[in-house]
Amino acid sequence: MALKMFYTAGKIEAGCDEAGRGCLAGPVIAAAVILPSDFKWPSLNDSKKMTEREREQAEPYIKENAIAWAIGFVDQVQIDQINILNASILAMQRALDQLKIIPQQILVDGNRFKQYKDIPHHCIIKGDGKYFSIAAASVLAKVERDRVMTALHEQYPMYAWSKNKGYPTQDHRAAIKKHGPCEHHRLTFNLLGDNQLSLDF
Repeated sequence: MALKMFYTAGKIEAGCDEAGRGCLAGPVIAAAVILPSDFKWPSLNDSKKMTEREREQAEPYIKENAIAWAIGFVDQVQIDQINILNASILAMQRALDQLKIIPQQILVDGNRFKQYKDIPHHCIIKGDGKYFSIAAASVLAKVERDRVMTALHEQYPMYAWSKNKGYPTQDHRAAIKKHGPCEHHRLTFNLLGDNQLSLDF
């Protein structure tokens, strides 16, 4: 299905998406992107359907050609405090806070969001596969988060974050069981993948 340029023609729309919601470690990172009406990038799609190489090629093009873009972070400590849903929304709103242009409308990937200032918003399930601005935000968020986790891998190589990026792979969970969690793990998450809700380390 071809991506759509706008939800409402003639309005300045910011697409928002996040990366890292399902991870066991690291921040949740979101992006907000406002694109021009003539924006084109043939392989742009939901970032999960793009290869790592495609995302890394698209990222600088999006940044150079967007009318405005910004990134928002919420770290693992705050995720544990306010839960991942609230943290994901907060990360998107932090990205919106940094846009150099105020949008007239916000398009959000998913089905949950909180009112941001007095700007109308639309929650769109699988929106990153439907609208260019949300797809662009998904790429920026994903590439930035992968970059953060790859850097953290240098400090904590035992978790292989350069490969799993903090997602709950079998190898990641085995490393947590062997070494225990570190300061970047989300301690309210089910780190071992069983019914154990917390770890006694």
